[in-house]
Amino acid sequence: MTKSVKISNQIKTVVSVDHLLCLKCRKKVMMLISSIEEVNSIVLDPSKNIATIIGEADPVAIITRVRKFTKSARLISVGPAKEEKKDEKKDEKKDEKKDVVVPSIPRTCHRCDVWYVVHQDYVSPCHIL
Repeated sequence: MTKSVKISNQIKTVVSVDHLLCLKCRKKVMMLISSIEEVNSIVLDPSKNIATIIGEADPVAIITRVRKFTKSARLISVGPAKEEKKDEKKDEKKDEKKDVVVPSIPRTCHRCDVWYVVHQDYVSPCHIL
């Protein structure tokens, strides 16, 4: 009998997404990426329009899901995920800089706004009397 041993290889995939303007767009991208199996973490950076995905998921599967949202999504980099080293000195500096002004985020963008046009006064051009 042979036993198969699965080695955990975490892959860091960075994807460029053009439309991360509003909360609805971000939520759509997060839902599409999180529906893929073997995704451990997702980080969206709306200022750079970048999504960073860490997990064992296939990068091709990730980019095809993101392209359901926007056709112009691109893979920036694919590589092994590195473990973050936390230094106590860096944590102390971050605690000092808590007075950061966060700009307001629009609730919807022009892509997410839905306008319905209802024409109530329809008059047929042809009448037989």
